[in-house]
Amino acid sequence: MVLSGVLTVGLHILMTLLSPQEAGAIQADHMGSYGPAFYQSYGASGQFTHEFDGEQLFSVDLKTKEAVWRLPEFGNFAHFDPQGGLASIALIKAHLDALVERSNRTRATNVPPKVTVLSKYRVELGQPNILICIVDNIFPPVINITWLRNGQTITQGVAQTSFYSRPDHLFCKFHYLTFVPSAEDVYDCKVEHWGLEEPLLKHWEPYLLTPLPDTTETLVCALGLAIGLMGFLVGTIFIISSTCLSSATRCRGPRESGRRNVEGSEQDRGGESEILSGRETGKR
Repeated sequence: MVLSGVLTVGLHILMTLLSPQEAGAIQADHMGSYGPAFYQSYGASGQFTHEFDGEQLFSVDLKTKEAVWRLPEFGNFAHFDPQGGLASIALIKAHLDALVERSNRTRATNVPPKVTVLSKYRVELGQPNILICIVDNIFPPVINITWLRNGQTITQGVAQTSFYSRPDHLFCKFHYLTFVPSAEDVYDCKVEHWGLEEPLLKHWEPYLLTPLPDTTETLVCALGLAIGLMGFLVGTIFIISSTCLSSATRCRGPRESGRRNVEGSEQDRGGESEILSGRETGKR
């Protein structure tokens, strides 16, 4: 009860700081929250979470009754007593029982989850890697996630996170599988949820670039060489053509000027002969 009172006071202080004021709304630079916490009546499961700026720092699961840090290194700098989280889950359970009676036991709306499977590193056959199954859009937070290899269930090398909360009150969860890629093996992430009519299988298999055969490589090299030769020949022809045109232009210039000079001298000679003939006529 002391913890719930502290949480209530903290919630009122946070709402006061974030509520609009006369001079405008005050914006918080950082936000830490003890929660969200939930209790699920099916299977008596529940979780208490501590978040900072929307990122989960640790969680307390009702079944394990232990505080699990999102990164193990966080536990070296801080400590949290799991009993505080378990007390919050018990408080939520009591409120849930009262709400169920008031709602005439109306069931929650089931939301179908979204599943994505990808590898953590670039896939190379024979090199250890990690498969990640991202299950998003979960509500209610009751779900079964299983890894399959060639249709067979895998239990070794499997790890998972707690439920991550979202602003829209839905949840997200990550499942990991350590494996060694092989051309003969295919994998599936099997998801079972009340929002699905049947189990959802998200398939994954190694995608590798197929090497080109020797004939194809030879053909590509020959084609590239032929294109290069054609470009070289076309360029050479253009160079020779431009050289010839420039040479012809230069040769025409002196010839035309010489012809003009000859014609001019002939015209001068003709004028002189006319003058001489005129002088002879005068003498006569």
